[in-house]
Amino acid sequence: MRALFARHALLPQGWQRDVLLEWDVHGELTRVAPQAAPPLGVARADYVVPGMVNLHSHAFQRALGGLTERAAAGADGGHDSFWTWRDLMYRFAARITPEQIEAIAAQLFSECLRHGYTSLCEFHYLQRAPGGQAYARPAETAERIAAAGHATGMGVTLLPVLYSHAGFGEQPLRPQQQRFRTGVDDILGIVDALGVLRGPQLEVGAAPHSLRAASIEQVRELAAGLPAGRPLHIHIAEQQAEVEQSIAHTRRRPVEYLMEHIGVDERWCLVHATHLNADETRALARSGAIAGLCPTTEANLGDGLFPLQDYIEAGGRFGIGSDSHVSHSPVEELRWLEYGQRLRHQRRNIAFTPEQRDIGQYLWQAALRGGAQATGRKVGALEQGRRADLLVLDGTHPNLDGVADADVLGRFLFCGNDNLVRDVLCGGRWVVQAGRHMAQDAIAQRYRQAVHELREVSQ
Repeated sequence: MRALFARHALLPQGWQRDVLLEWDVHGELTRVAPQAAPPLGVARADYVVPGMVNLHSHAFQRALGGLTERAAAGADGGHDSFWTWRDLMYRFAARITPEQIEAIAAQLFSECLRHGYTSLCEFHYLQRAPGGQAYARPAETAERIAAAGHATGMGVTLLPVLYSHAGFGEQPLRPQQQRFRTGVDDILGIVDALGVLRGPQLEVGAAPHSLRAASIEQVRELAAGLPAGRPLHIHIAEQQAEVEQSIAHTRRRPVEYLMEHIGVDERWCLVHATHLNADETRALARSGAIAGLCPTTEANLGDGLFPLQDYIEAGGRFGIGSDSHVSHSPVEELRWLEYGQRLRHQRRNIAFTPEQRDIGQYLWQAALRGGAQATGRKVGALEQGRRADLLVLDGTHPNLDGVADADVLGRFLFCGNDNLVRDVLCGGRWVVQAGRHMAQDAIAQRYRQAVHELREVSQ
């Protein structure tokens, strides 16, 4: 049956009791009815929450996780940074085939689903063959990501990436960046080619990689050429060095420069935006765009901490992403989003508003709203007309057994490390049951084979 009865369900207005959820054959919620009587023959669950949105992913980097944690030679450890990590990533990216991209993406998506993500935005910049030549079908690798989404059940927003330059001032690409090389016409052509795949479970937008890799004129041209309403994402102000380079070349900070030259609005997601001054923080909040925050990757790369408290107070919208995939858990992203701010301010309970003072509920609901906006898809809430994306939490686990509604998300996000996601419905399709993905073993086998092949090439 396409129905579920939840004793407790998190709706947009908060926790509700005895909620009957029904969805149609297309995976859209057709009924969300609180205070309902439990129908005969309908499955029941203790605690149900909307599936989380992962608004920033580089799927191929899943196979790189944990392989860069070795200090460089030298008494000072070599001052490892984002930039030294990036050189390692380039060498890794140079070898991956389309088949391996698909296998790695499927493994990642299955892991993300098991931990509670039901939508993902793929910031996809591996467009060309390893030598830098175009594929016979320019959308080849993007199609592989879409295939992985279909096979696993993950809802996907594909964002082909505009990547033309090696740095501010339109510096020529380095040899190891040729695989990423695209112009505006290339990206619009890929977007058009992917149009036949668009549907309830897949949207197509675009992404200027950064102001380092795309000129402001290119960003403007891409935004104008993309079909109306499609999402636009961009890396920005992730590193202090990027801010300094921007000032040197444009006399403006990156977010300041983007805001000054581009009509940034609700269809934009500014990924990281780590290093903002007070004026930029307020301007980003006023724009209606989403701040795409990736706390575990930002910590792994030593990026810094986003000014979350000031941004929330200014009315800013945000979502979370797993980026380089050192973690696949929305619990860990949200936990460290809050904990990073506690360390920064040396006090507790940072992410809240006067209207919602419960930290767990505020973080989950705010990340859902911002993530849904960033996907360009009808997700992010248990309400009629949205996608039937939901998580059934394990009500028998000691962390949740018999707890009050108001404590569920606090327990979920801030207590222990067990995965409390039991079952996952994505687009009306049960893709995870009893903690296992429906195709977990087959996906893992293809992933192991892809990683084995990559290791052989690298030796």
